[in-house]
Amino acid sequence: MKRVKVSNNVIRRLPRYLRKLDELTENGISRVSSFELGSQLGLTPSQIRQDFSCFGEFGQQGYGYNVPALRSEIASILGMDRGFNAIMIGVGNIGRALTENFNFSEWGFRLIAAFDVRPEIIGTMFHDVPILSMDELAQYLSEHKVDVAVLTVPKEAAVPVTEMLTANGVEAIWNFTNVELTAPDSKILVENVHFSDSLLSLSYFVSEREDERAARAARAERSGV
Repeated sequence: MKRVKVSNNVIRRLPRYLRKLDELTENGISRVSSFELGSQLGLTPSQIRQDFSCFGEFGQQGYGYNVPALRSEIASILGMDRGFNAIMIGVGNIGRALTENFNFSEWGFRLIAAFDVRPEIIGTMFHDVPILSMDELAQYLSEHKVDVAVLTVPKEAAVPVTEMLTANGVEAIWNFTNVELTAPDSKILVENVHFSDSLLSLSYFVSEREDERAARAARAERSGV
């Protein structure tokens, strides 16, 4: 597999390709063209071919793409076959919902432990994940390989917990705290998840559509139609 520096936009599209290929597999489809793939994803065939060319040549002229093989290649590019370890910091509403409803192993991660400050849940198991005390975090990180920390603590704890994680060697954080943790020149990898972003983007497009309808109605009224 060829791995070169690629744009963030290409990387963001790879999971979309993966989900679509899973859908095609579930529907018994074993071959797909760039045209068919593009039409289902709202992308041009050229865009798809350019994206894949960043990592190698996966299709054949006149044949298209073998769906299982392409899915395997993209999964490998995304690191899904590397068995990354994840821990969760904070087992409140979001943390519990993620643990209960999100299948980490399906996407190549093992959720090996969770940490919290509440005595009533420390020492218990939640969906086979042990819940440990935050006081044990530093020692745990010294004894276990942890690739990603899932951060679901309250907003006021986001920065100090991040500092603790980075001081103990954690290099990647999946951040659900609604605090922007990305810092200039920082070597830590942070994926900031803001649920409001998707909703507000949808709000923009709904507003745009309503404005267009209002403008058409105003034009029609002025023209007497």
